[in-house]
Amino acid sequence: METIRKLAILADAAKYDASCASSGAGRRDSRTSGGIGSTEGAGICHSYTPDGRCVSLLKILLTNFCIYDCAYCVNRVSSNVPRARFSVAEVVALTMDFYKRNYIEGLFLSSGIIRNADYTMEQMVEVARVLREEHRFAGYIHLKTIPEASPELLAAAGRHADRLSINIELPTETGLASFAPEKSLPSIRGAMGELRWRIDEAKQAKADSDAGSATVSSPLAATPLKRAGARRARPPRFAPAGQSTQMIVGADGASDQQILSAADNLYGNYRMRRVYYSAFSPIPDASRLLPLQAPPLAREHRLYQADWLLRFYGYAVEEITDTTQGGMLDLDIDPKMAWAIRHPERFPVDLNVASKDMLLRVPGLGVRNVKRVLMARRHGRLRVADVARLRAPMRTLLPFVQLADHHPRRALDNPAALRARLAPPPRQASLFPDAATQ
Repeated sequence: METIRKLAILADAAKYDASCASSGAGRRDSRTSGGIGSTEGAGICHSYTPDGRCVSLLKILLTNFCIYDCAYCVNRVSSNVPRARFSVAEVVALTMDFYKRNYIEGLFLSSGIIRNADYTMEQMVEVARVLREEHRFAGYIHLKTIPEASPELLAAAGRHADRLSINIELPTETGLASFAPEKSLPSIRGAMGELRWRIDEAKQAKADSDAGSATVSSPLAATPLKRAGARRARPPRFAPAGQSTQMIVGADGASDQQILSAADNLYGNYRMRRVYYSAFSPIPDASRLLPLQAPPLAREHRLYQADWLLRFYGYAVEEITDTTQGGMLDLDIDPKMAWAIRHPERFPVDLNVASKDMLLRVPGLGVRNVKRVLMARRHGRLRVADVARLRAPMRTLLPFVQLADHHPRRALDNPAALRARLAPPPRQASLFPDAATQ
């Protein structure tokens, strides 16, 4: 099969994986490293990172042949789709050729399972090794790792890749057993724990090395440990951009509360850099186990907003989801506003005296604007004009706050009317929230 035909098949098969952002990669540049490639250059960008940067990644599968039969996967063994397979040399050649033409800034490589987990993982690691060691490629590499692969192969993957990811796919063990019988949640979490341990170990080794270098180079050191000008050996790197994962939304019957609880566990126990949410969409030759209709994209959008509240705003899962709605998020208004409307007794918040934690719960105030409010009120009492200069959404903000020249009066006495007034008109939601306006 011609390479261009393989590329068409294997790039299309990779489009269902959302967890390919390069946020968090270490800065490397060919101008200073003497190699080829960069994690920072600009190209023909077709992917947005969660922090807003545009990056271009060659996003492909090594192969879409697979011995597993996961119902939600277009590449499952029982699916009747065109199949293709790259060799290691072909992936390396494509990556280098595309980079030299300024099409891409890095590689996102996943794969179906062929023969067994170790054989597949070995092929993927070899791609990264050849790029790094033989071609001195300094660009971004993200490898999708296979939880059943041996710890030695996971360790080798982390030495060459910037980020590793293992998709948990579904939030509950029951859902995984129903839709992906060959996969095991304990196995997936065990591999995530292995990656976390190795990432933490590499970070600690780097911190110890940096501390040792500072001691040696200090002019106050009583006994130099090395001769002047000597450099300490750098500790081996391991996935410096951390690990991420993805959950499919709407394929099984899991509620938003179950999905967010799983995500909260992953952030807390495995120090996941990101959890991505991918709304189930109909796939070619779909399994009969799957629902006939995809969930609204607004649900995916609300999960990303709720995820932001978990990570940066101090909310608990039980606060974000409404138990009266079966643990589902409100699709009409964002989770932060929904919480505020459910708790009118906590408002209005006086911006001149409230604590930082309470300011973060005010609809319309993001992390940056809360910092600005805390700084500005040191110099005098805030008024409406002062807050307007923050470019905060005043229509959203004013019903929930009290200022020197403003009080919402009875705006919170009728939560249903307030909700109806603040709910935006229906429109297509973007996937990622703006942190400044949450």
